[in-house]
Amino acid sequence: MANLMLAIHEKKTTSLDLYRPLRNYVTFTYSEREAQLIEDDLETLKQLRSDVERVPDPSPSARRDLLISYFKALCLVETRFPISPDKHHVNAVSFLWYDAFKQKQKATQQNVNLEKAAVLFNLGASYSQIGLGCDRATVDGRRQASHAFIAAAGAFAWARDNESGKAMVGQSSTTVDVSVECVGMLERLMVAQAQECVFENSIAKGSTPGVSAKIACQAGIFYEEALAALTASPLKDHFEKGWIAHVQMKAALFYSEACYRYGMELHEKEEIAEEIARLRSGASRLAEAKKYSRGAPAQLVEAMNKLEASINCNLDRAVKENDRVYLMRVPSPASLSPLPAFSMVKPMNMAEILDASKEKMFSVLVPDSSAKALSRYTEMVDDVIRTQAERLQQASELTRVRLKEMDLPDSILAVDGNSTLPADLKDDVEAVQISGGPAGLDAELQQLRDLKRVNQELLVQTEELLQKEATEDAQFRSQFGTRWTRPQSSTLTKNLQDRLNRFAANLKQAGESDVKIERSVRENAALMSILDRRPIEAAVPSLARPMMSLDATEDAIVGNLKQSLRQLENLGAQRAGLEDMLKEMKRKDDILPKLMTSTGSYEDMFRREISKYDHICQDISQNIEVQEQLLMQIQAQNEEFSSLFNLEDYKASKENCYKQIQAAISKYREIKENVNEGLKFYVTLQDAITNVKQQCSDFVMTRSIQCREMIEDVQRQMSGLSFQDHRSSGPYPSVHQRTASSSPPPPETQNPSHPHPQAPYYRPPEQQPRPGYTIPPYGPPPPYHTPHSQAPPQPYPPQAPQQHYQSWQQGPYYDPQGQQPRPPYTAQNPYPPPHQGGGYYRQ
Repeated sequence: MANLMLAIHEKKTTSLDLYRPLRNYVTFTYSEREAQLIEDDLETLKQLRSDVERVPDPSPSARRDLLISYFKALCLVETRFPISPDKHHVNAVSFLWYDAFKQKQKATQQNVNLEKAAVLFNLGASYSQIGLGCDRATVDGRRQASHAFIAAAGAFAWARDNESGKAMVGQSSTTVDVSVECVGMLERLMVAQAQECVFENSIAKGSTPGVSAKIACQAGIFYEEALAALTASPLKDHFEKGWIAHVQMKAALFYSEACYRYGMELHEKEEIAEEIARLRSGASRLAEAKKYSRGAPAQLVEAMNKLEASINCNLDRAVKENDRVYLMRVPSPASLSPLPAFSMVKPMNMAEILDASKEKMFSVLVPDSSAKALSRYTEMVDDVIRTQAERLQQASELTRVRLKEMDLPDSILAVDGNSTLPADLKDDVEAVQISGGPAGLDAELQQLRDLKRVNQELLVQTEELLQKEATEDAQFRSQFGTRWTRPQSSTLTKNLQDRLNRFAANLKQAGESDVKIERSVRENAALMSILDRRPIEAAVPSLARPMMSLDATEDAIVGNLKQSLRQLENLGAQRAGLEDMLKEMKRKDDILPKLMTSTGSYEDMFRREISKYDHICQDISQNIEVQEQLLMQIQAQNEEFSSLFNLEDYKASKENCYKQIQAAISKYREIKENVNEGLKFYVTLQDAITNVKQQCSDFVMTRSIQCREMIEDVQRQMSGLSFQDHRSSGPYPSVHQRTASSSPPPPETQNPSHPHPQAPYYRPPEQQPRPGYTIPPYGPPPPYHTPHSQAPPQPYPPQAPQQHYQSWQQGPYYDPQGQQPRPPYTAQNPYPPPHQGGGYYRQ
């Protein structure tokens, strides 16, 4: 690989006197006394600015230290001297800086942000020069160079994140080199060169080809990122072509180097096909990059030629081995996964290096040492409050744990019949009771039965429609013989009959599931009856008093234990009050006026002021001590209470009750889920049958229209016979002749010798039956044939309006007029749909 790397030249500036404007500001804003106090600081700042103006310095390291010191001084200046065109600010200072890459461009601002951004840029440039000056022929030299480039990347990254944006926003005069885009590109470039140094070290120490490939690939990625910024606005026209060519060739070099190293690892694993594809990809990338190598250094071109030769050598070897031995199919480079990469470097965090918080310059201008003293006192108060709050919290937690171990106060409540349930179990019971509880299952079972009856009645009505039409068709076929040429009803209604048969099978299986549900309700009625107890705590056993009392001391024992628990509760309330007192005292504790007028030692004042919190701290200590003694007393009282009232047996019976309630909840939920699935099934099935019934009605009406037209055709064909004969011989009334103004008969009746196809008959699509409660799919009825220029005829013979079953009309699920709301079973069900093949009953 080529050792050629890039360093950044510093920005240049003009001479600037900061001493006089800043001193005048202090004299005007504060006093001459403060101005005299900061004379030395102003002289130091003036000297730092003068040294920065002199380029170059004796060494990059000295230049680096100078720029860091000056940047810290600028941070202090920024917080104390407002530099802007405002007449009340330091308005006689203008910072002028030239662009580092196009030195004819310059920027002038009355803003310290431009000065800080320029200093950070130069700091990154000095670090890059340090890295370029290292002897990378040695391991230590490469390590030092990598560290310098990492630091340079950190300086540019700090400028990008903190200063460049401020220097660009709202300013009419700026240069591209300190823009967010430019310093971001330089940060990527420096990281890439640091990664390149790591790669050189990995090659020198003999790392495996796989490790070297990952490092090289990441270096190429960093160069690619820098190249993307260089070729985008606003940098694409700002840098010389040599810069772009350098970065572009480095990106290609390291990608191809990664392919070359990765190919070596693949060759060792005998993965020849992928090796060939990787090597071809690297060679292609090099060939593409060489097209844009004009203006690039000869070292890079030579490095590319050497790497290309190495890749081609390995490629020829791999191709020969594959052709003779492995015979693998070589994948296309586009189908390959991205090369593995591993980043060994990242920009240095400059926060600690550039931290000016410990600098003493201009300290007398801060709203005095009083502000710092106040901050220190506030920290002392915060420490006291934090320590005491932790003690209070620990005491409350200790109380909770100790009471839970003694099963208090639940066991005391159980003596008075006020048993409790665990919160989660109580919530489950309340949810069951809100949904109706076991007592509401009978009504839901009745709903299942009613919905099943409605579906059966709908099914019967639909089957009767088809049967009636088939009977009429058979009568006409018997009457007219071979002249009755339309298809038989059974041929056209086969799919409808199959669907009705599947509905009947589903209803039968659903009935079996209903029987299982009803049996489960009967068998588990006793178990689930506990859930109807209101309140549910009434089902929990009470702690029985002893059968025999020797001296009637049980009341005294219980009373003493209750009194101790009340005292413990009072101590907890007292602790909450003490914590609130601490916070309120801190809120009102303002010693700033005292600090501003104090001439003595701050330490003495701090000791006096902090002593205000001593009495609260003593109260907290006393509270915790009393609580510990009270807990010991409660433990002794509870042991006596447990022995007298046989508490262990009570705990066992209570746990058994909890288990019974939990079992009842589980069984209720299982049955409830099955019932809800059944309700959902029947409602869905009702919609399906209703849809099929409508299709059957449309079919019957269409057949009636065709029947009338065919009767007219047959009568015209029967020469020598009168209508009266036909009317007397057939079971149906005669049909009057059409008038002259009537529309002509359909095409199929005009030429009997050349019959045309009949009107389209309804042919429902074949559906495969599905077991269980699965509803066969159904769709909207197809369009039926209506003779042209004729209003849709009425069914023939005229039929009376459809009469529904009386019991169906009176049921709660059918609303023929749409006057009443739909039953609740059409609402969205919260339970999952019925499982295929097993009905809705859960075993």
